[in-house]
Amino acid sequence: MLKEVDRLKQKLDTYRPQPPEAVKNLRDVYRVEWTYHSNAIEGNTLSLHETKMVVEEGLTIGGKTLREHFEAINHVEAIEYVEEIISQNIPLSEKVIKDIHSLILKNIDDRNAGRYRTINVRISGSQHEPVHHLKVPEQIGEMLDWYKDVQDKLHPVELAAKLHFKFVYIHPFVDGNGRTARLLMNFVLMRNGYPPAILKSDSEKRLAYYEALETASVHGDLEPFVKLVLEEAKESLVKYLSILG
Repeated sequence: MLKEVDRLKQKLDTYRPQPPEAVKNLRDVYRVEWTYHSNAIEGNTLSLHETKMVVEEGLTIGGKTLREHFEAINHVEAIEYVEEIISQNIPLSEKVIKDIHSLILKNIDDRNAGRYRTINVRISGSQHEPVHHLKVPEQIGEMLDWYKDVQDKLHPVELAAKLHFKFVYIHPFVDGNGRTARLLMNFVLMRNGYPPAILKSDSEKRLAYYEALETASVHGDLEPFVKLVLEEAKESLVKYLSILG
């Protein structure tokens, strides 16, 4: 699968520089789909079409909570922030992580936005117990040291998947860890010239996502999760190439 992803990536590279109208179309598509699926994984009930109406047209949807609207708006702002730091070649850092999380929880939980948790937490439905809250800064520091050490050694898709896993394993925030992890994962992919890998929210894909994370957390086997991210990275590459013709 890595070879197939590499083949598709090489083909995508032949289209650079991409036509501006194609770039805009691709960006509009992935912003809405990525926002919809990432929020839906966490329980947001906005449909794909409703998400598009909220983030592109500024409309409010009857029967949906204010939080759900902010989750959509905030996620698009977080994507724009990730795009900006990539364009400026800003490296991954603790500040970047906190900035992303702060955008995710803006107007939802401002007290905890961008701040590490000060309590111990458990993850519903998981056997994994995240690290003690006093160890969170140290663990994040170790994760960043690991990232700096291997960022030029691992395949970008494998690096993105493992960074996602290490982040949710620490679970540094009270809320918003999953969305932040998926943004960090795609920060790695987009920085390396890949389109974002969109982890899907339909029941079968969401179950596979949680099971792969559980296998990695409890048994130390990251292969199923890396494979899952590879599959989504491949799908995004195929979709991009189809739009580019």
